[in-house]
Amino acid sequence: MTREQEGKIIARVLGGDTDAFEALVTEYEKNVYNLALKMTGNTEDAADLSQETFIKAFHSLGCFRGDSKFSVWLYRIVSNVCLDFLRRRSRRQTVSLSMEDEDGEEPQLDIPDERQTPELLLEKRMTREAVRRGLAQLPPEPRQILLLREIQGLSYEEIASVLGIESGTVKSRIFRARKKLCAFLLADGNLPDYISSSKQGGGETP
Repeated sequence: MTREQEGKIIARVLGGDTDAFEALVTEYEKNVYNLALKMTGNTEDAADLSQETFIKAFHSLGCFRGDSKFSVWLYRIVSNVCLDFLRRRSRRQTVSLSMEDEDGEEPQLDIPDERQTPELLLEKRMTREAVRRGLAQLPPEPRQILLLREIQGLSYEEIASVLGIESGTVKSRIFRARKKLCAFLLADGNLPDYISSSKQGGGETP
């Protein structure tokens, strides 16, 4: 869906055609749910928080100015909804992250696809599990910014818009979050090349 198409739908909703909002839900419900799932690690919580996100988006639609893509504005809402939930949950128990998808399967991380020997398959599985455990050790905010960058693929400018901070702050926070994750993975003996190269690459210093 193009920004022009989104704009027309938003105009219809604000003009009183509330049923038109369903098109935006259909377009983005999977992305919103997947981000909520990776933030919370629980399918039921992700479903509830996704619903809360779209309710908030519907009631706040008049505040959307179109300065950024609608998806970026929506990510801001779901990120805040998930962070609020995680902060409430952390007061009651330790936050865990299972990172299973809606079918109960592990998501594929961006690990280079080499020849699928049994040894490589085992190594990749161990790496996914190590990354999952490492993310679970991070506080909600560093986990959020890594998911937005590494999983959702948002640019620094888009993440800045989502979080309401400067691009330079985004870079420094990503650097610190990667550093914490890398420290865990190094201690665990499973440091993926794509994380190692990101950590060593230029332009992302605190």
